[in-house]
Parts: sequence; structure tokens; C-alpha cells
Amino acid sequence: MALEKLERRLERFVEGAFARIFRSGLQPVEIGRRLTREMDLRRTMAPKGVLTPNAFRVLLSVADRTKFHPIEDELAKELVEVAREHANQEGYSFLGPLTVVIETDESLRPGTLLVAGELVPDQGTATLALPDGRRVVLEADAVTLGRLPECELALADSGVSRRHAQVRRSLEGGWLVADLGSTNGTKVNGVRISGERHLDDGDEITVGSTSLRFENRARVAHPDHALER
Repeated sequence: MALEKLERRLERFVEGAFARIFRSGLQPVEIGRRLTREMDLRRTMAPKGVLTPNAFRVLLSVADRTKFHPIEDELAKELVEVAREHANQEGYSFLGPLTVVIETDESLRPGTLLVAGELVPDQGTATLALPDGRRVVLEADAVTLGRLPECELALADSGVSRRHAQVRRSLEGGWLVADLGSTNGTKVNGVRISGERHLDDGDEITVGSTSLRFENRARVAHPDHALER
């Protein structure tokens, strides 16, 4: 039902003046289907729900890009709305604003396309990337890591203490990690810390046998990531 609604939305978009252009070949509806499929395939569980990509690149053949050129800006805006509606239908959330960029791939044949979706945090949004691919958005000023279920980030790791470590905002506005007197200690980039340690983008935090990557910058989607034909 939800997919049919999205298809009707895109079909109405190319009615009228542009109807003759899209009588054959690649249709806008096909791009919408591929985009929503990418959202479903790339969704990931997070502590407060299901996250899905918010930054998309649509790669078209030279011929198809030429055909779509007169309505490219409007189509990109429409695809953003398609993604937003699909997320509402499925209960997905986004890390940052929705964007769709349409580009040319000279290696593609007419009628084929590639879609790449990435989870791109909003500028200034900090996240912890887990080994299983999930990302925890640091929405609160402090996130406690440990085995206890009441920890904001509960880890099923026997080497992790009940309340092992805490990632929190510093007074200067950045982020730091502090060990909470854990049995096995907390490491940053392989070095055991004493007390607190300032975090930079890309730092690896290790508690027990679990490693988490701290990210604090807007990431850029790349067409080689999860491209689907």
C-alpha cells in the first residue's frame, strides 16, 4: 500500500508537459522504488528506534541523465519527499537532513541506475559506531556504557563492568570518555586511559572486547558504498 502511494506520487509528477518524455525507458517511479529499497536494505537498529540512510546519490547513464535534465531539480526534491514518506510509513528515523543528488555514471547502460544511501549525521552530531554497524547518536550530555540494562548503551560483553565508562560533553563543548572504575579498564586507540580522555573524530574506544568508533563530523556519501544495480 505504501509503495503504491509512492508510485502514484511520482507518476503524477511527470504528467502533463513531461508525459511524452517518459513514455519509454527509465521512469522516475523506478528511481523511487530503488531509493526506498535502499532505505530498507540499509536500515539499522539504534537504541531509540530504526535508523535509515538520509543522504542519497542516484547515478544515471549519460542518455538517461540528459532525459531527466529538464526536471532534475524538481525530481530530486520529489525523491526527498518520497524518502520522508517511506520513513514515516516504516517508522524509520534519520541522523541528519534528507538529501538526494543525481549524477552521471558513464559506465551505465541506458535504463540502468545505481543508488547509494549513507547514514550522514547532521553537522556537529556525535555518534558511536558499534561493531555490528549500528550507530548510537549522542543525544544526551552523557551516555553510560556497561552491562546493566539501565545503561544508555548496554553491552552484552562479559569483560565489561556493570557501569564501565561514560562518554560525555566537556565544558569546552567537545566530548570526552571517562572510565568509571571498571575492572578491565577503558582504552582509546589501544592505550588504557586514567580518568578522562578527550575524544577526536575517529577515535576508537575499547571496553572489554568491544570497540566503538567515535564520530563527530558530517560524513560524505560515496558512490562505492552500498551501490545497488
